[in-house]
Amino acid sequence: SKATTDSCLQQREVAAEMEETEFHDILDDWFIESLKTYKDLHVYQLEHPTQVIEWTSGKTVCVAGYTSSKNEILELRLPLKLFADENKGLCAERDFKVVNGGLTDGPVRCLRHVPGTRCVVTNDGLSSDLQVWDLGGDDSDVIRRTGSIEGRRSVSQGGSRIAARLSSQPRVLHGAQSSDVRLTQLTSGQTLYKLETDSADPLSSLHFVSDAVFLAGCCSGNVYIADTRTSAAPQLSPPPASSGESVLWWTDASAGPSSCRLVRLSSSGRAAISDLRNLGGAVSQAQLDVQTRRCDLDDVRVSWAPKLDGCIAVSG
Repeated sequence: SKATTDSCLQQREVAAEMEETEFHDILDDWFIESLKTYKDLHVYQLEHPTQVIEWTSGKTVCVAGYTSSKNEILELRLPLKLFADENKGLCAERDFKVVNGGLTDGPVRCLRHVPGTRCVVTNDGLSSDLQVWDLGGDDSDVIRRTGSIEGRRSVSQGGSRIAARLSSQPRVLHGAQSSDVRLTQLTSGQTLYKLETDSADPLSSLHFVSDAVFLAGCCSGNVYIADTRTSAAPQLSPPPASSGESVLWWTDASAGPSSCRLVRLSSSGRAAISDLRNLGGAVSQAQLDVQTRRCDLDDVRVSWAPKLDGCIAVSG
């Protein structure tokens, strides 16, 4: 009857509301508990939203906007209060301070500082081309675009991934797909290495784990391990077996003093940890209690927690 149907619908609505309330209570409890892990917690708000933030020194970061029109690219000095061990209330500067700045012609979806230099490399997420910027110095506070690195594809979903490591000759590792990955010298634009693969999987990440060895994580869950000193074929590590439907995978690597660990996270919520010395098996794994939904490559981030040993952070 209609009355019975209406009653069932009301019960379902009440149950759904209770479940949502319980979920938010769990989130609130988790948030409060997570705050206890911090000695100090400081919250700041930038003038414009950003998708990128990158250390350029021990006390400065670089940020940039991602709107379709012109955007600011800024180097900011962190507040002195963050570095004071005592008498923090006496610090004059309590907010970010603009050190250098400039304008970009389009969005910035990926940004990497090249260690040992005053340069950052960016990608707009619309192609695989890179833009090279000089951050300025004592004689100038203007961030200027000084060059570009042409990618192999004019249009690329998600844009290029970028990695850089301290080197006597500044260079960047970049690519949008596994078949596009190249190591390019920054000053001359010369290609120093190409990743030779038979597939063209979109990349989710690029990571150096040593001066010459890097990992290329693909959205399919495949991970390529390559050494830029040799022309030998890269080692391929397929994704862990998954019972659920995994449309996308995200990866991050943690290079420690004795080993390198790799975390892979699937869009179905499965996280698997592997050791670079034995990628055939998972050291540990877990099923995250997350809402599964269709998402894009840039919707999720997984990373190793910098100060909590053995912990990963997932956002998105």
